[in-house]
Parts: sequence; structure tokens; C-alpha cells
Amino acid sequence: MSLVRAVTLSAAVLALVQGAQAQTTKFTITVNNISKGEVLKLSNGKTAPFVSAPVLWTVHTGSANPIFTGGKLDAGKGLETLAETGNPEPLTKSLPGTGGIVTLGAAAVAVGKTAAGPIGPGEGYSFQIEATPGQALSVAWMFGQSNDLFYSNDRPIALFDGSGKPRSGDMTAQLSLWDAGTEVNEEPGLGPNQGPRQATPDAGVPEHQAVAHVRDRFTYPSTSSVLRMTITPTGDAMSSK
Repeated sequence: MSLVRAVTLSAAVLALVQGAQAQTTKFTITVNNISKGEVLKLSNGKTAPFVSAPVLWTVHTGSANPIFTGGKLDAGKGLETLAETGNPEPLTKSLPGTGGIVTLGAAAVAVGKTAAGPIGPGEGYSFQIEATPGQALSVAWMFGQSNDLFYSNDRPIALFDGSGKPRSGDMTAQLSLWDAGTEVNEEPGLGPNQGPRQATPDAGVPEHQAVAHVRDRFTYPSTSSVLRMTITPTGDAMSSK
């Protein structure tokens, strides 16, 4: 899998209008790579930077993350591509109309840049969404220095509290590192079949394991030491008619 070098969705948003028009709240979501320097310590004595791929996001209803189901094999809707190459586009095409999804899209262009691609230390993505009370956010993106690992939330991230007030703040604690179970893991930052080092996007040893939290013999940085995801309400708006 190679890290995404060009994503046809330039921070694209695929809007799916469902039900009656309702007043919405706008939110700004930021995903920052807060690592500094080369934080991956390799078994050969060298180091490598932490890299994060473009972010797939969806606003949805329901109590489950619609992007994947932990404990089950990849459903073949594009999670493998996201986890192995960093490209969220197949999922943006296959997910509409499923799992209570209201809107979805991909943040692929880093703040201050003009071309789609991954973010290195000190870089980040920022995008806006709209939601109404009862709706939640789910996200997913590739851990770039891996074979098929990705970050996502275990449960939907509520955008409103029980009284309908928009939530805000640091949501990083709701993220976990997942293994798509589609390719055998190699040491992060060193494996020859990982994005920066492989010969072709489909290089690597295939496997057929259930999607699960990462559990292998390698060491990974804690999520909060390399990533920060924040949600900020930016005002109210009426849905277009």
C-alpha cells in the first residue's frame, strides 16, 4: 500500500439530504499530527516520522460506527484501500445510504497546502460539518507507516449532549488504532511493504482476519502522543431548502 498522493476528492463532501429540513449547527473538526521529529524508534537503531493519511468522516445517526464493524471481516466496501493505501475515496462511494449516514466526505488537503496527501509532524487537516441533535460523527484514516492499520472511534462521537447543546473540545481519547486484518503486519516505519518503501500499492502478504484493535509484537506510539482531534461549534445555520 502506498500513501495517498492524489485523492480525487479535494476535501470533498458528498451530501445526502434525508428527511425534513431542520436547523443545524456547524462544527469545525481538526485532526493534527502533533508528533515532533522522528518518533518511531526502529529495531535497526534508526528512527522514522509518524505520518497520518487523509481523513474519512461521516455524520450519522444510530449507535454504531457505520464505517466498519469490529470483530468481523472487512466488508469489502473500501476499508482495505483506506487502511493499506490511505485513500478514502472507495469508502466515500460505497457508504452512502447505509448505517444511518446523513453526510460524508474526506479531508485530504492539509491546512496551508493545495494538493491532497498525508500529513507529517506539525501538519493537520481542518474541515466543517453540519449536524442536528441526535447525530454523531465517525472518522477513519490510515496510520501511514503501517501495512493496514487505521485510526477510528470505537463508538460514534456524540456531537450534542443530552440537552441538545453542541459539544466541543478534544475528542482524541475516543480514537483507537485498528488493524483491518487484510495484510500481515510488519514493524511500523521499517516494513518493506509499507507505503514509503513498497514497490507497488498491493505489495504485502494478504491475510483474512477480523477487524480488531492492534495486537501484535510491535510497539506503537500512544494515540494522544501523535494525534489530536478537536471539535468546535462555529455557529448555527438553517439547512438549505
